[in-house]
Amino acid sequence: MDIHQQHSQILANLGIEKLNPMQVSAQKAITARNSDTLLLAPTGSGKTLGFLLPVLQLLKADQAKVQCLILAPSRELALQIEQVWRKMSTGFKVNVCYGGHPMATEIQNLSTPPALLIGTPGRIADHITRNTFALDGITTLVLDEFDKSLDLGFHDQMSFIIENLPNLNKRVLVSATAGIEIPEFTGLTEPKVLDFLPEKNTENEQLTMKLVISDEKDKLDTVFDLVCSLNSEAALIFCNHRDAAERTSEFLNQKGIVATFYHGGMEQDARERALIRFRNGSVNYLVTTDLAARGLDIPEMKHVIHYHLPLQAHEFVHRNGRTARMHASGTSYLIFSIDEERPAYVDKNLEELVLSKRYPLPQLPEYQTLYISGGKKNKLNKIDIVGFLSQKGQLEKGDLGLIEVKDFTSFAAVKRTKVKALLQLIREEKMKGKKYKIEIAR
Repeated sequence: MDIHQQHSQILANLGIEKLNPMQVSAQKAITARNSDTLLLAPTGSGKTLGFLLPVLQLLKADQAKVQCLILAPSRELALQIEQVWRKMSTGFKVNVCYGGHPMATEIQNLSTPPALLIGTPGRIADHITRNTFALDGITTLVLDEFDKSLDLGFHDQMSFIIENLPNLNKRVLVSATAGIEIPEFTGLTEPKVLDFLPEKNTENEQLTMKLVISDEKDKLDTVFDLVCSLNSEAALIFCNHRDAAERTSEFLNQKGIVATFYHGGMEQDARERALIRFRNGSVNYLVTTDLAARGLDIPEMKHVIHYHLPLQAHEFVHRNGRTARMHASGTSYLIFSIDEERPAYVDKNLEELVLSKRYPLPQLPEYQTLYISGGKKNKLNKIDIVGFLSQKGQLEKGDLGLIEVKDFTSFAAVKRTKVKALLQLIREEKMKGKKYKIEIAR
C-alpha cells in the first residue's frame, strides 16, 4: 500500500473525508528533513491527527525500539492521543504511560517496545530513571499542549527527559496558545512556525456571550436557574477551585439535576468515570476546573457556563473553545455577583440574560452507564460486550450507546428505561465463560 492509499484508509477509519489546511501544512513541515515545528492551532481543529499522520511516515517497521515519544500534560490527553492512533489502525504498536496507571502493567507492556510511546512527563521521567525501555531509538519528540505542561510545573521533568534522548533529531511543539516562550531545554532554535490561531481582533461569530447577574455573592441558586433554562441541553460549568466544583455539583444533584464534577485532585479511576459518563450522555452537566478547558475527548457543547471567571484571558478563550467550534453555534454565560469585579478581558457591553425562577427541571439523561469488571487484559472487546448485552440482556440495537473498554474495566451506556430489567436478566450469566461484576457506574 503506497502512502496515498494508506492515508485514504486512515481517514476512512477515522470517518474523515479529507485533511484540513492545518493538517496538510503540518504533514509537510513535520516530514521535512532536519526541521523542527511549532504548531499553533485552536482547540478542536484536529491537531492530534495533524501531528500523528506525519509521525507515522517517520516510523520504520524494521526497528524494534521506541522511535517517537509524545509528552502530554494530562492523563486524559495522553489517552486521547492513544485512542486516535488506535483508530488509525497503522500496524505500529502504541503504549501510554501516566500516573495512576499500574507501573507493573506499563513495564510489562514496554518489554515489547512500542514504536510510539505516549505519556505524561512525570511518569515518562520515572520510566527513564528505572531504565524500563531503550532511549537510543527515539528520533522524534512531540510536546503536545506544551504551554499547559509548563503551567502545571513539568519544566524539570521535560528537561530531564530531553537531555536523556541522545539521537533526537526532530522536535514538534504543539499549542493552542500564541506567544508562548520556548525554553532552551527543548533544543528548538529555528522551528518552522505554523500559526493557525485566529487573529486576536477577529470575533468568533458563532459564539454568543451573555451576562448573568447573581443577587447573592454565593451563585449556587443562579447557576441552578441557568441550568434549568437550557431546555435539558448539556453544559460545561467552570469553577476556579476544586472544592467549588465539588460543592456546585453536589448542590445541583440535591436539587434533582444529574451532574458530576471533574478536577485534578481526583483519583484517576474517578476522573475517567466522570468523563465517560459525561461523554456517553449519562450525565449532562460536568462541573470542572480549567483541566477540562482543552485536551479532552468530550462532545462539543452548546453551552459553557463560567461560575467563576479565570484570572488569565487565554484560559477564558480555551474554556469558550469548548463551544461554537467549526460551523456550530454556542453560548458562553458569565455569572457575576452584583459587586463582583470583572476581569479586564470581559466586554463591558455584554447582553444580560434575566433568569426566571419558573423553569422546569432538566429531563433525566437518556442513558445510564454500566460498569463491567473486565477489559482488554481479560480478552474482552466491544463486540463481546454488545453480543452479551444484546443476547443475554435482550437489548435491541438502539438501547446501547457508547461502549469504552479499558485495561481491566469496561463501561457501556444503556437506555435508562432498560437498565433495571437488563441487570435482572444478566445477574447469573457469564460472558465468554466468566462471571463479571456488572452494575450501575457511580
